[in-house]
Amino acid sequence: MPITTAAQFTDVYRAHYEDVLRFVRRRAHPMNVDDIVGETFLAAWRRRRELPDDPRPWLFGTARKVMLNDSRGMRRHTALAVRVQQAVETGGSTRAADPATLVGGRMDLAAAWQALTPADQEVLALQAWEQLSAKDAAKVLGCTRAAYAMRLTRAKRRLAARLGTTDATTPALATTF
Repeated sequence: MPITTAAQFTDVYRAHYEDVLRFVRRRAHPMNVDDIVGETFLAAWRRRRELPDDPRPWLFGTARKVMLNDSRGMRRHTALAVRVQQAVETGGSTRAADPATLVGGRMDLAAAWQALTPADQEVLALQAWEQLSAKDAAKVLGCTRAAYAMRLTRAKRRLAARLGTTDATTPALATTF
């Protein structure tokens, strides 16, 4: 059922929005529901000429893929937290610390990471995870290089404070970030 007009798409949206919303609500974190449903219908709009006659299963499948992508993103954030913690515990070396110490430390870092604002997480991740230069990270955030550097410094300090260290420029944090 190729959709060629906005009115036709509006009809599909109205007919299936509630079903997709219920589908996502049963499976996703409440904070993410609106974004997932929005991305699902955005994908439907982009592929409107290719939608099947009954778009409901297609919409559910697309919503499922969006949720999986969201889940992968969360796992990447967790993996970053683990990498940061390992660097903190090993002083930036590649040698692993005692496994029992690592487990406790990972839990501490995960809690500290979750306690940071999304803005702080993003600033830290751009450098530590994406390994962007200050110039490139500033472009991503739409700010000056100096503003990015200030945000990064403050985010490091807040993370260090949550981890219970006294200085964000300790060797472990400095090599991590």
